[in-house]
Amino acid sequence: MTVQEAGKRGGAKTAATHDHDHYVKIGKKGGAQTATNAGSEYMAEIGKRGGATLRDTRGKDHFAAMGKKGGEAVKAKYGPDYYRNLAKKRHQKPAATA
Repeated sequence: MTVQEAGKRGGAKTAATHDHDHYVKIGKKGGAQTATNAGSEYMAEIGKRGGATLRDTRGKDHFAAMGKKGGEAVKAKYGPDYYRNLAKKRHQKPAATA
């Protein structure tokens, strides 16, 4: 049996005994450990690489659609005045402290 075959067999057995949440949990654990070991600069770099690959494969329209979908979700959750109120809060002067 090759290493590849053994890995495939072990993966199939794990998949049969564990659900999706198991893989989510170990993925988060591995990502957190990588971030701890490698640092924020490394994580930023691989994020940029992944983003560039996504941009090259899906194009600008994909990101425009994602932004629109996100904006619509925020509007549905918080109402149509959400962004307007946010802008007002941002431009208000902070209250004077005594």
